[in-house]
Amino acid sequence: MLSSPIVRATIQSCLLSASSNVLAQTISAYRTNSPYTISWTPVLHFIIYTALNCPPNFLWQQLLESLFPSRTLRPSPAAIAAASSNDDKELDSEEATHSIVEPRLNGRNTVLKFLIDQSAGGAANTVAFIMIMAGLRGASWEEAWNLVQFEFWPLMVAGARLWPLVSLINFTVLESVESRNLLGSLAGMAWGVYLSLEAASP
Repeated sequence: MLSSPIVRATIQSCLLSASSNVLAQTISAYRTNSPYTISWTPVLHFIIYTALNCPPNFLWQQLLESLFPSRTLRPSPAAIAAASSNDDKELDSEEATHSIVEPRLNGRNTVLKFLIDQSAGGAANTVAFIMIMAGLRGASWEEAWNLVQFEFWPLMVAGARLWPLVSLINFTVLESVESRNLLGSLAGMAWGVYLSLEAASP
C-alpha cells in the first residue's frame, strides 16, 4: 500500500504541510517577539486537511492529463524530411528505431488544462480549505459556508500570485503526475506558511 504513488504523495504532502505550519509559528513568534512554543492543534488541522485534500487532487491531475495530454506523438523532424524527399530507406530506418514519431508539447491541451486547473481546480481547493479548516475548528455548516463567502475571493486573489506559475511549470516542463505533485507540495509549503500566518492573525 505504501508503494502506491497516491499514498506516497499524501504522506509527503502531510509532512510538508506540518512543516509549513511549524515554520509559520516560528515566524509569528519572531515577528511579535513572543516566546516560541509549538501549538500542535493547528499543525494537526493542517495535516488532516492535507490528508483529505491530497488524494482528490492527485486524481484530479491524473484526470486532466488523461483528457488533455501535455505531450502527444508527432512525426519527428527526420521523418518529415525523409517523407518530403520520398526517402523510403530513411523512413524505414526511422520506423525500425522507433524514432519516426516523438512526444512533443501540445499547446492546445496545455492551455486548456491550465485554464481548467486554475478556474475549477483552484475554486474547489479554496472552498475545501475554508470548509475543512472551519469544521476542524468546530464551526457549524452554516458558519463554514459564511466563511466561504467572506474568504473565497481574497484567497483566490492571493493564490493567483503563486499557483498559475506552479501550474505553468507543471504542464510545460514536468511530465509525470508524481513530479507535478512534488512541485505542488513544495509550493504548497510556502502557501501553507501564508495561510497559517493569515489564520493566526487577529
